[in-house]
Amino acid sequence: MKKTYMLAAAVLTFVAADAQAIDSTGCGLGSMAWRGVSGPEAQILAVTTNTSTGSQTFGITFGTSGCDPDGRVTGGTQKMVLRFIENNMEQYALDAARGEGETLDTLAGMLNMDKRTFAEKSRQNFARIFPDGNVDAVYVTGKIFEVVKA
Repeated sequence: MKKTYMLAAAVLTFVAADAQAIDSTGCGLGSMAWRGVSGPEAQILAVTTNTSTGSQTFGITFGTSGCDPDGRVTGGTQKMVLRFIENNMEQYALDAARGEGETLDTLAGMLNMDKRTFAEKSRQNFARIFPDGNVDAVYVTGKIFEVVKA
């Protein structure tokens, strides 16, 4: 019976790890050592290394091992906005220029902002977000966060 539980736990661990995003291990020594390697095995090894060495806690405290020195949790919203912009940048540019549209409403929801406020900030700062036709999604996402903070 005990072996059955152990086997079930092992299988669930691999299934759950496989369902996570490639970069789901965060910062820390393990995350740095296994960076660029995909698959559940690499993620499990990275998390195990982070946990067993305490490097993630140390890194968060002192800003080492790829952790944000300000202690911010990075990723979540910024990654979600980046993915959205990667797939909708042209439509976002059109909507931002007009100050209305579905992409503005969606982004306002992602950023937990009032739709009108976000739409107006996007319209007013269009030239800052899109200074020329050679911007990429990372640049646009960064500018969106700058505009939102202002």
